Order: sequence, then C-alpha cells, then structure tokens
Amino acid sequence: MSHKEKHQTVDAEADNTAAATQAHQPEKAEAGQVNLSEEELVALCKAHVCVKCAVMAEAEDVKLRALADNENFKRRIQRETEEVRRYATESVLADLLPVLDNLGLAIEHAGDAPACKNLVMGVDMTRKIFLDTLKKHGLECVGACGEAFDPNVHEAIGTVCEPGQSEGCVAKVAQSGYVLKGRVIRPAKVMVNKTTDA
Repeated sequence: MSHKEKHQTVDAEADNTAAATQAHQPEKAEAGQVNLSEEELVALCKAHVCVKCAVMAEAEDVKLRALADNENFKRRIQRETEEVRRYATESVLADLLPVLDNLGLAIEHAGDAPACKNLVMGVDMTRKIFLDTLKKHGLECVGACGEAFDPNVHEAIGTVCEPGQSEGCVAKVAQSGYVLKGRVIRPAKVMVNKTTDA
C-alpha cells in the first residue's frame, strides 16, 4: 500500500470516529438558549420574578406573621410557667393560715394568768417559728394597727373612733392578712379609724 493510500485510510477512520462520537453526544443547544436545572430555575425565579410577585409577597407576610405568633406564644408559655412555679405553694400556705390564727387566739385568750405563763410562752415561740418558716417561702403578714388603710390588702369590717390615731388608718385588726410574693392570699380584716365630727 502506497503512502497516499495509507493517509486516505487514516483520514476515513478519523471521520468515522468523529461521526460516531457526535452521534452519542446530546445535541448542543441552539445559539441564545440556556439549559438550566430545576433548582437553578427556582433560584432565578425567586431572585428576579418573585420579588415583584403579589403571591410571593403575601406568602412572605403570612410567614412573618406566623413567626411573630410563635414568638408571642413562647413568651406567654414562659410567663405562665414562671407564674405557676412562683405561686406553686399558694394553696398549701392558704390551708395553713387557720393554724396561725388559732395559735394567735390561744395566746390572746390565755391572758396574764400565772398558771398559763409557760404554756403561752411556748405557744408564742411556736407561732414565731412557724411564721419565720412561712416567710422563707415568701409569705408575709399584713395588717397592723396604725398603718394607712389600703383596700388592696385590707378589708374594712367597720369603723371606730380611737383618740390619738389619724383618720383612715387601721385602728384594730380583727384577723391578720397574708401576702405571698406580692399576691394577696387573704386580706386583713380591720376596723378603720374615723374621727368624730366636732
């Protein structure tokens, strides 16, 4: 085979290989067309078309409102949980108040009888220890003679005229009141001083 014939054979094989390769490749996009994946199309839509789209704006508004509602709900639950934790002992402490009342009545009715002196002293010490223990849990006694009448913590059951005391102050305490961490468990029942008109 001559050199010229060999060269023609090589050229023919190269043309066949190129034709076969082109047959297996997908057709190239025509000029001016761009092939994009689904993700790329969505990203382009969001960046250029959806910015001005009313549906997108409404969906964004709904999303923001839902996020705000969710934050408000979280804060409300947190506040309610904190309040439950803060006042968890309220019912138990309220049930113990009659015990304090009875200890006070025992001291009051014993009077100055010499035979009861030691017993009264023991009851008084018990009552003070009991009050100190309740105070550690946030319970405080309210309602004392001479303090200004406050309808938030006092319940007026009548008026009296006590010389030497100012108008509208607590003259007598019929029953002590109690406050737990700022919340009134039981208002103090008091007699309010009212000066007589001249």
